[in-house]
Amino acid sequence: MAAKTKEKKQSKKKKPAEKQILVIVESPGKVKTIEKYLGSSYNVKASMGHLIDLPKSRTAIDVDHNFEPEYITVRGRAKILKELQGDAKKSGKVLLACDNDREGEAIAWHLRNAITAKTEAVPIERISFNEITPQAIRDAVVNPRTIDEAKVSAQKARRVLDRLVGYNLSPLLWKKVKNGLSAGRVQSVALRLICEREREVESFIPEEYWTLEADFKSGKSVYSAQMVLWNNNKPVLKNETEVKKIIDKIKNNEFKVCDVRETDKTIRPKAPFTTSQLQQTAANKLGFTSRKTMQVAQQLYEGVSIGSSRVGLITYMRTDSVRISNTALEDVRAWLGKNYPNELPEKGIEYTVGKNAQDAHEAIRPTYTEYTPESIKESLSKDQFRLYSIIWERFVSSQMNNAKSRTVSVDIKVTAGEEEGIFRVSGTKLMDKGFYRVLKLLSSKEESAGSCPSLKQGDKVTVDKFRNEQHFTQGPARYSDASIVRTLEEKGIGRPSTYASIISVLLDRYYVTRSNKQLVPTVLGKLINDVLVEHFPAYVNADFTASMETKLDAVEDNKISWPQMIREFWDPFKTTVDDVSRTIESYKGTLDEKTDLLCEKCGQPLLKKLGRFGFFLACSAFPECRNTKSIPLAKCPKCTGDIVARKTKGRGKEFYGCTNYPECDFISHFKPVNQNCPKCGFFMVEKYDKKNGSHKVCINTECDYLHSAEED
Repeated sequence: MAAKTKEKKQSKKKKPAEKQILVIVESPGKVKTIEKYLGSSYNVKASMGHLIDLPKSRTAIDVDHNFEPEYITVRGRAKILKELQGDAKKSGKVLLACDNDREGEAIAWHLRNAITAKTEAVPIERISFNEITPQAIRDAVVNPRTIDEAKVSAQKARRVLDRLVGYNLSPLLWKKVKNGLSAGRVQSVALRLICEREREVESFIPEEYWTLEADFKSGKSVYSAQMVLWNNNKPVLKNETEVKKIIDKIKNNEFKVCDVRETDKTIRPKAPFTTSQLQQTAANKLGFTSRKTMQVAQQLYEGVSIGSSRVGLITYMRTDSVRISNTALEDVRAWLGKNYPNELPEKGIEYTVGKNAQDAHEAIRPTYTEYTPESIKESLSKDQFRLYSIIWERFVSSQMNNAKSRTVSVDIKVTAGEEEGIFRVSGTKLMDKGFYRVLKLLSSKEESAGSCPSLKQGDKVTVDKFRNEQHFTQGPARYSDASIVRTLEEKGIGRPSTYASIISVLLDRYYVTRSNKQLVPTVLGKLINDVLVEHFPAYVNADFTASMETKLDAVEDNKISWPQMIREFWDPFKTTVDDVSRTIESYKGTLDEKTDLLCEKCGQPLLKKLGRFGFFLACSAFPECRNTKSIPLAKCPKCTGDIVARKTKGRGKEFYGCTNYPECDFISHFKPVNQNCPKCGFFMVEKYDKKNGSHKVCINTECDYLHSAEED
């Protein structure tokens, strides 16, 4: 009996609880989503990015011993690392779920080493996924892999390369130009591109030209046509007088349709987004900066709460591939078959991956086609909705039928004695909407095309009125976020994960500013670029930088060893740095200018100096007198004060106001230029619009003076 009781007691004892599996991701934004998918058997934690990296205080690269990096725990991250090591000790297994790219692989590698150093007992595996959906996460968990050492080597090579360049060029700039400056391997090339474009903009001299249009009547219809030929040549109309001469010659003559041409065009849908294409389209269509695009895309990737579930809405947003998975293809074709059966091609459409693409990830696409933008609009912020909309539209349209359009061009001839002119009117209409049926935010001018002119050869038309218009030739446009990303991609500079950060670094260092969504180099940026281009032309060179990216790819493909790659770069680079350091003249103080202004505190002359955020006035008696002030840009038109740059509270938006504020409330949102209006004497400002580009106008609203090329 006693034995039975003992047996009963033993059976009541609880089985020891199974240990949880620790899953480590990079970003805390993914934790909730993945936890929901995996359940209570898993403990999901975030590393918050890199926990182990090179120290900031020194180069920490042993150039004599295969460039071995000296890694330390990142300052302020020791607590996170210790917690993850503690969680790993208590876990049955560790799954490293960092992003599936070079940086993510390096983070996983460092985490594995740090955990193994504390406990070798726990098994550690690497998992990766392209989208945060229940199926993708479960598939990743049951298909772990080992850490890709070649990918880690490529990241290590890039990190060492950037450290050697930055930590050798930056001290040179401190010594010879100004304290606190820095130079980077990729950012310096991007800065060079922006500065070279700025030189083209500044040297461009606009030229005046005129166009002649006419409104023609045929029955009840009116057609607007432009003169495209005068005496069989393109009309070159330099001024209004030349235009009026032609009008006088032809106004009383007969106008007859001499040619009608119809052109049918097939319009193919575009491939799903790569990172660079997404950044460019978001900049052009939504006005997003590259940084904002990537921040919002990260939110959509990590997961959004929709009703009671949490869903990762898009695939990984750092990619250079247009490839999509078979599962995604089946999903979108099933959705189209239900909703747009007439626009579903017989088979899926494949897009060619670029020759320089790493093709590590799919294109950026929605994880579930059924989540249309409108169906989940209430669950998204305004920015999330707009970005998700263009991703969804681009992906779904990429698997639809072509659109077809028809353009009708009509030539209207007029003869005046031995001279003749041709006016042309064109119209385009969609004959078959095809993939345009799903486009809203991504709709284009082809889709909004209206009707075609219904004129026949031989028809006579009458002139309702002539319209002549003055224009000025447009110079090269400054780079925008979209165009610099496109150029970097075309030249093979940087990778999808770095485009946004390249622009951000230049803005943060105040080497470049944004003006009307254009990237403009500052005086400081131009000086840094001049120094680097003069003394290191081979290294701040697009071809050289692109070749280094190719070599990093070769390291990842196990074609070359990373120390060998660095050695080939380092020896000639170090020789150049040493030579330049000995021979370069000092630029320190060269930008300081004496002024006629006196310090109101001590009476000493004020100097115009270049600081972190541009020029300012400082007392020449520094450090005894530390008085500084903004540089006057113009005289106030309302009082005797000066106009200086100011910033609003909160967002820090720049405007221009009077130094006598609050007694004088004059402000301008346009930057004064160093020129007064020849008509009224008020100062001129630089304005920008799409029609005229950057141009100068008088600040006086009652003055109609417009600055033109001839008055420069």
